[in-house]
Amino acid sequence: MTATKHYDAIVIGSGFGGTMMARQLVNAGKNVLMLERGDWVVRGPENWDMRASIDLTPHYDKTSPYQVAKGGNKPIMGVYSCVGGPSVFYGGVSFRFREKDFEPHGGIAADSGAAWPYAYKDLEPYYSQAEELLDISGEVGADPTAPPRSAPFPQTPAPLAGISLKIKTAAESLGLHPFQLPLAINYRTFGKDIFPQNQVVRNACINCTTCDTFACAIQAKNDLASTILPLLSAQGLNIQPNTVAVRILEKNGKVEGVECVSRKTGERQSFHAKQVVLAAGALGSPHLLLASELHKLNPGGHTVGHYLMRHVNAIVFGIFPSAADKEERFHKQLAILDFYHGHPMAKNLDGKIGSLQQMPTPPAGLVQNEVSGALGRLLSNGVKLLTGLLAIAEDQPQYGNLCRVDFTKKDAYGYPQLVISHEYSKRDMDALNVLTSEGKKIMKATGAWATYTHHIRTFSHAAGTVRMGSDPATSALDEFCQFRGVDGLYVVDASFMPTAAAVNPSLTIAANALRVGAHLAACPAA
Repeated sequence: MTATKHYDAIVIGSGFGGTMMARQLVNAGKNVLMLERGDWVVRGPENWDMRASIDLTPHYDKTSPYQVAKGGNKPIMGVYSCVGGPSVFYGGVSFRFREKDFEPHGGIAADSGAAWPYAYKDLEPYYSQAEELLDISGEVGADPTAPPRSAPFPQTPAPLAGISLKIKTAAESLGLHPFQLPLAINYRTFGKDIFPQNQVVRNACINCTTCDTFACAIQAKNDLASTILPLLSAQGLNIQPNTVAVRILEKNGKVEGVECVSRKTGERQSFHAKQVVLAAGALGSPHLLLASELHKLNPGGHTVGHYLMRHVNAIVFGIFPSAADKEERFHKQLAILDFYHGHPMAKNLDGKIGSLQQMPTPPAGLVQNEVSGALGRLLSNGVKLLTGLLAIAEDQPQYGNLCRVDFTKKDAYGYPQLVISHEYSKRDMDALNVLTSEGKKIMKATGAWATYTHHIRTFSHAAGTVRMGSDPATSALDEFCQFRGVDGLYVVDASFMPTAAAVNPSLTIAANALRVGAHLAACPAA
């Protein structure tokens, strides 16, 4: 093992939580090291290839496989890892949680003890800051459930694609209120006078079809690796890719640093800091905490790894007589939130239902990956007949939904295997069924001959495994995401969430990290 190196703070993970936290610390003049398991994603024409969807790339890392004991789409899962985290491959959807999402309804929280220690109004300024940093496009006043905002969206949305207009008209004919999704996509060309966060000219979106699950070939998606991280690097942030954190070091109840292994050389190395920020994702963060056995020091340590949420999702595909997207352009553009806070035919669900979001035609490469041979090639040719709506229902935080470590099985880095177990509740599935029923009505009104519902069983929206709260007996983190029992250790990815709402988590992760980062930057290290 090489000699220890010293920093003011170490950030583990370069996704929304890690990057926004690093920004606050770097801007406060701190010497910050960012450790990232993955590598930088190369940008160029290869990103337009049909097999460039993330699951088909090296950034779906299988060197530390997760075992899925219950739930999931496969018994063994890889780990998504790259500089910029999920932002590089996500679809750019950037919703704020609704005001009532911070006041969990009894129908969702049940007996879980889930409770947010702050209100929407406390996070609102940081939502506005995150939207500015990510240059979010959106329309104010069209969302019937939108919470109050102190600033407009930085960008106006792009014009709707033809298929989006058809879906919008169909939804309106059913008495619904579709509006344009808030997206982290650049629809203009900037210079440094327009977009000071980047200090560079950037390419504008060309509305290609390789966006969601693809890295942007021309860097028009406002992902963290294209926007914020290059600037932070120029300001002194030390980004170390291809580095696997295997243990958080602690002594006498205080964090001391991180032990790592290089993916390139296998060399073990330790780094020292009095502040460590864990932002490895809602599966990666509890994995590292449990592997380091730090939950034993936390009065709420029995919750670490538990209360795993992942949204209950399904895509309602409309099957059309000819190509659904005749323009062959980006069309993940619409949201329908009329049923977010309930449905007149689902009073038994006692509150929250969820959201519907437009989904593009699926990548042909993914179809061929899942279905081999001639059948896969045949089916992939038929995806052009599909377009749909993603139903996102909020799932309940349940103690029995969890991830744990198996110390008897270790990977090439000596890291114990993570074992995941998850099962949706009856309420979760009832809420999803309400949404998919409404999605079918919209697709048929759009002109689909038939519909097909595809259930999503990945953990792409995983949350809640190291949750925050006011009660040390029921939550591992305090209101500023300090890990109880270990001074100087913070957790700021989606695992901090007591409940998951029913919209995409990325903007809330970013806003919370900015909030925690501002607090941490103002506090001297212990």
